[in-house]
Amino acid sequence: MAWTGRYDEAEPQRVNKWLGQSGVCSRREAEALIEQGLISIDGETVTDTGRKILPGQTLTLADGGGPAALSVVLHKPMGIVSAQPEQGQTPAVRLLTRAALVGDSPSIPDRDTRLAPLGRLDMDSRGLLLLSDDGVLAKAIIGPESDLEKEYLVRVTGKITPEKISRLCHGLSMDGRQLKPAKVSVVEGQQLRFILKEGRNRQIRRMCELVGMHVMDLVRIRIGSLTLGDLAEGKWRVLSEAERAALIAG
Repeated sequence: MAWTGRYDEAEPQRVNKWLGQSGVCSRREAEALIEQGLISIDGETVTDTGRKILPGQTLTLADGGGPAALSVVLHKPMGIVSAQPEQGQTPAVRLLTRAALVGDSPSIPDRDTRLAPLGRLDMDSRGLLLLSDDGVLAKAIIGPESDLEKEYLVRVTGKITPEKISRLCHGLSMDGRQLKPAKVSVVEGQQLRFILKEGRNRQIRRMCELVGMHVMDLVRIRIGSLTLGDLAEGKWRVLSEAERAALIAG
């Protein structure tokens, strides 16, 4: 993949370290790219794996560089598990067929393909699911330092009050730990919008139960800058390089 970035830190930094911190690739991958002559700084090809980039310089990664990992966007239906199915269950990766593909893909996953969900959706939920074997992308989305928002539309039963919305936003504990602040608002009627920066097991369902409401329908519509858009239920497409870069950049 092609990638260009300007280095704006105050002190010089090794190219491989900066690329790793920027989420473009791992340090080891960066060293391999240098050896392949695919990295240049201000138009000059980098040949030394120990090379440092200076403040104000621009680094370019030529086409052909970067990880060859496959990352896909799936509109997961209800009744499908994100991963690790029990007997009789269907994992999300089995939906990645040629017939369900929107657009083009460099490959069609088969039964031997191992794509991990980057932020699971439970079997009773639907919507945006990212599946990938890209370690850098996984770190950006579900790593311990990730700060990406995840947005959901949730239909509930039970009375909705300002006090309950306030508690959902801040004030709930789960499994003995305080939850991170959330953004929760009423869309219309019994539909709520949740924006979270964490993904505890069945978190939204459990949050609603703590304030006397029950989730009837839950759909994830956004992860960071990536939206579900008009991708039909059960369909999938390949994550674009621009979308990957935006997710990694946060």
